[in-house]
Amino acid sequence: MKGHDMDPAHQSVYMTIMMDMMTKMDAQAKTQDPDHDYASQMVLHHEAAIKMAQEELKSGSNQEMKTTAQTIVNKQQAEIAQFNAFLGGHQPQQPLVPQFSQIQKANMDKMMASSDKRTITGRADYDFAQLMVDHHQAAIDNSEALLVHGRQTTTRNLAQAIIADQRQEIKELQDWLARNK
Repeated sequence: MKGHDMDPAHQSVYMTIMMDMMTKMDAQAKTQDPDHDYASQMVLHHEAAIKMAQEELKSGSNQEMKTTAQTIVNKQQAEIAQFNAFLGGHQPQQPLVPQFSQIQKANMDKMMASSDKRTITGRADYDFAQLMVDHHQAAIDNSEALLVHGRQTTTRNLAQAIIADQRQEIKELQDWLARNK
């Protein structure tokens, strides 16, 4: 991943939020239990999406994007509560699956690589929409990995809901981006 702070084309509050999220995710201890690590990483991932959506609500001017941002805040706050409830009652379990952490990291690096290819326009609505596509895709990728490696019904159900919701939101964001070039 190249350094964003040197490249003015990538300087934005949205990219800063994503880079801060990556720093926190990299620093977070991994248990090698897919369900536990998925839940704890998704809390950080969702917190970043909420911060990005709150910035859109503050800085954006397009009502459709503001509505999307508010939907993201509402859905992901509820999911964070579910993940935290799961984590509060779940102890990491054997057998450990160390490759799951590697998959998660690769998915997040792929998200940042996609974001690096974006041209930040300075238009809050447009930048939010394009970066949220990448952000949501990483959540889908990590949720699909959880469905392969996870063992807990709670996290598997959350992963399935995230996949469905965020695929739909990506479609809506891409449609909006096509209409608002």
